[in-house]
Amino acid sequence: MSDLQATAILVPALLQPTALIHHPYRPPADFDAPAPGVHKASTVFFPSVAALRSRDWKDKSAYTYGLHGTPTTFTLEERIASLEGGAHCVLAPSGLAAIALVDLALLRAGDELLIPHNAYGPNKSLAQVELAGWGIQTRYYDPMDPADLAAKIGPATRLVWFEAAGSITLEFPDLPALTAICRQASEGRARPILSVLDNTWGAGVAFSGFELGADVVMQALTKYPSGGGDVLMGSVVTRDPALHRELLLTHMRLGLGVSGNDAELVLRGLPSLALRYAAQDAAARELAGWMQAQPGIKRVLHPALPGSPGHETWLRDARGAACLFTVVFDDAVLPEQVVAFCDALRLFRLGYSWAGPVSLCVPYERAEMRGRDWPHVHGPVRLAVGLEAVADLRADLAQALRVLRA
Repeated sequence: MSDLQATAILVPALLQPTALIHHPYRPPADFDAPAPGVHKASTVFFPSVAALRSRDWKDKSAYTYGLHGTPTTFTLEERIASLEGGAHCVLAPSGLAAIALVDLALLRAGDELLIPHNAYGPNKSLAQVELAGWGIQTRYYDPMDPADLAAKIGPATRLVWFEAAGSITLEFPDLPALTAICRQASEGRARPILSVLDNTWGAGVAFSGFELGADVVMQALTKYPSGGGDVLMGSVVTRDPALHRELLLTHMRLGLGVSGNDAELVLRGLPSLALRYAAQDAAARELAGWMQAQPGIKRVLHPALPGSPGHETWLRDARGAACLFTVVFDDAVLPEQVVAFCDALRLFRLGYSWAGPVSLCVPYERAEMRGRDWPHVHGPVRLAVGLEAVADLRADLAQALRVLRA
């Protein structure tokens, strides 16, 4: 017998693949620990044909396929729904995927979408390209002027997006006034106008989007719920079961799944969310106040700063102010000096996103502010405060300002 023949005989006997795959052992069912278990599956087993044919995943009472939910993703959905003050949640692979889910589930050809002119850029790009190609019109309104929203709503308006605070420029709108306009304009319509809030900045901590009038609350779990700067995920939360079902069925048809490992990381971040939010909020307020007193700074935008757009509304409606503030440099400062300031930062790293442990900086060019009322010579520089010591972050900003002045 050759060595090759001997190996062919021995390998199946040694590995016993069938016994390993169909092993009878099952661990005890009463294990419990602080962290929820991580379940990963594409295939889900059924005990019988009757179970295969009768199970329904839509109400979270059973499992049918990994894409439609596991104990891990169902647990995360329920906790995010509670965080937002809602009743139902679906998860998406990113914040932008969650935005796309809302648009694709709730809009049809011939509908009109209204977006605030200070909204998250990819939200606007999605509308301008994909939605336009499918016969959905988009118009933009001034979120700081309720009368402008009222004037823009037309017979075809179906969905209105809101952000609080606005992306990059951090205006805080009067959400109760804006959502009331949508409700009033819906009277007598067969299909009401839906108010959808991007609550990534508020994170379910600073205020309740539903209490301020939203019908749907979306959040990029990439930011505060994760908190580690290492996960992409989004959520869409509702209180209305019929609205949730529309979203859920579109979610299924689009195949928007999230991995068990990513869900695990967000679940791990949730218990510390409120603590991290408060710590980064306090640090951002301190640094924003210090920054606006420095030479070369024309303005600092932060909802908690008096004079920042929407400050009075923020005082009325919110309990926190996140980790972001935006700096506008004096008109006399040269563009290359702004770049030098950003490049000189050491603790503030250049990078998108926010709410992670590392402080971040993103400079925007003035041309990127098109569609906004931007009267300044320079584009804004957005700073996201991480979890570093405030004194160290202040020193980093100070040395970068010295480079700018040099």
